Amino acid sequence: MESSASVEANTKSTLPANADIHNSSGERADFLSFCLDRELYGVEINDVEEIRVWERPTPIPRAPSYVKGVINIRGLIVPVVDLRSRFDLGACEYLTTTVVIILRYQGEDQDRMMGLVVDSVSDVIEQGENEIYRSVGESKVTPYLQGLINVGDQVMSLFDTETLLDIERLLRNKSHD
Repeated sequence: MESSASVEANTKSTLPANADIHNSSGERADFLSFCLDRELYGVEINDVEEIRVWERPTPIPRAPSYVKGVINIRGLIVPVVDLRSRFDLGACEYLTTTVVIILRYQGEDQDRMMGLVVDSVSDVIEQGENEIYRSVGESKVTPYLQGLINVGDQVMSLFDTETLLDIERLLRNKSHD
């Protein structure tokens, strides 16, 4: 594991080295953790609308291969994106543990909702006294992260919901990420 000094030196993120992430009520954030190709990722629990078992969505003609289609949730048409496929994280297998996490981002001028296909959901992780570190390295995933947090003897990469649900960015040619 790298020290916080080397984490700080190897990053291009604007997140302060020992940043806290707070929810809208000012409390430190909790995260829903999930797995993609045996790696641990997380999103703020307040952004999770629901977790659904994997069911094949209605396909969208000429959509990128990582956009699996759309589903109807209480009258809303919600796009479903396979994160493993989107970020080239190995072969996509849909097993009994595969789920779709429905995320909602409520910005000042818009409300976005999207389903994210993940290998499995792990647990709810409390930030507690854990520090959030800047993302390290360069990959297709890095621009979508808000930071890294230690969870036991693992490191969890935290997705930024606003960036992850940016549909214009999502539909751009993958080679431009």
